[in-house]
Order: sequence, then structure tokens, then C-alpha cells
Amino acid sequence: MEIILAKSAGFCFGVKRATQMAFTAAGEHDQITSLGPLIHSPQMVQKLAAEGIRVCHQVEEIPSGAILIRSHGVTAQELDSIHSSGLQIVDATCPFVKKAQEFAAQLSDDGYLLVLVGEADHPEVQGIVSYAQGDVRIVASPQEAAQLAKCGKIGVVAQTTQSFENFSQIVSICLTKAKEVRIFNTICDATSVRQEEARDIAAQVDLMLVIGGYNSANTSRLATLCREQQADTHHVETSDQLNPDWFVGKEKVGITAGASTPRWIIDNVIEKVKTYDQTCR
Repeated sequence: MEIILAKSAGFCFGVKRATQMAFTAAGEHDQITSLGPLIHSPQMVQKLAAEGIRVCHQVEEIPSGAILIRSHGVTAQELDSIHSSGLQIVDATCPFVKKAQEFAAQLSDDGYLLVLVGEADHPEVQGIVSYAQGDVRIVASPQEAAQLAKCGKIGVVAQTTQSFENFSQIVSICLTKAKEVRIFNTICDATSVRQEEARDIAAQVDLMLVIGGYNSANTSRLATLCREQQADTHHVETSDQLNPDWFVGKEKVGITAGASTPRWIIDNVIEKVKTYDQTCR
């Protein structure tokens, strides 16, 4: 059985940077708290907890020490509370997310209706829209974009892990809704590369595995994109979720992983898949 592993599988730049900052900060501060999970990997959050980094969801819950800002960023209101708290700040916000926040604020200040392409309940999206002072619409699909009312000016930004295809379809609809449309493509380049590679691999294998937290939006999106090419696609969080029956008669297995998936989890999955090469013939 041939295993094809995506070169882009695992940590993206922003997540790698955030985890490195977190482990360094754990060694420099006696008490450090992450405002929300640092990344969407329960296993990595557990590992950080073992280093003394606990998770809280409100700034007011952190009495002292240092506060770690997650890779998804925080809302403008939370940032104001953090600066007023007197806590030491370790800001691990992904630089690409920060740019999306800045563009959202700029478009709003310039009088555009801000259209943010993304999932409304995602912490990154909640953070980005909080930097806009004017009207905001969060749009997840072309169908939702079609419901937008016509207006004078629309400004568009994206959740950094959105698919370019979804973003471009929504932008096309926005062009029919306003006389002036300004667009900032805030999708992370690594996201586009990861998605295209996943599609390519899924199209040439008999079984596709997508590894990552079930709470990870970018991993779930990878699984969706892979299923469009290979119906036999499975989203797993760890090797424990693998089912030997999946591999019976399979000659080629593709593997990719979300941007928050640690390398050791990917390696564990690969090693377990290799054992099925003998048992599932």
C-alpha cells in the first residue's frame, strides 16, 4: 500500500510561531494563561497545559501573571481589557490575521459595508469584525451573499483559512450588489497551497485521510474539499479514530493535515496506517 503525504501537512507559519512563543513564554513566566485555546488542537492544548499554560475565556478570570493571545487573535474589546488589566502580554496572533483586522478597520472607516467571508462563530471572524465600526455582514457562502441588499460601497475581506473558490464566488456576487467594491484577499497563501495539494492528492488515491482537531475550521474545510475529489475521505483527530476496515483493498492512501495539527500526531497516524498494509490485504 502506497502512502502519499502532503508536503504542506501540519503547522502553518502562524501556528508554528504561536506554539514556539507559547513554550518560550512558559519558561519565562511563573504564571501564564491563554485567552482561549492557543490553536485548534486539543492535544497541543494539553501539552501546553503540562507546561503550565492554563486556558481561560475571560480577561477578568486572569488575576495576575502573563496573558497569551491565541493565534486567532482577540476582539478589539478584549484587547482593550487586556491593556487595562496590567497583565504582561505575549501576543501570538498570526500576522495574517492582524492584517485582516487592519483591513477591516480601514474599510469600515472609509464608509464601506464590510463583508467578511467566513464562519460567524469562529473566534478569528469574531475578532476581525470587532475592529470595524460601521455595518458588517458575515457571509459564509454564495447563497448567503445573494441575500445581501444593494448598497453604494462594499468592502470584502476573508477569514484567513477560507477557500479561494468560495471567496471568489462571493466577491463576484458582491460586484452585482454595489457600484463600488474594494477587495482585500486576506486568505493565507499557505492555506491556498494546502487546499490545492489536498485536492490533487485526493484525486489520485483510493482513500484520503485528513488529520486535525474536530474544532478546526481549516481541517474541516480540507475534508470537504477532499470529498469532492474522493468520496472515501475521513477526518480523524488522532490515530485512535482509524478503522482497519477502511483500508481493505486500498492501494493508495493520501494523507494531509490541518494547519493546527502537530507533526507527532501525523507521524502516529502514518505508523498505524503502515500496520494495515499487512493486516488488511
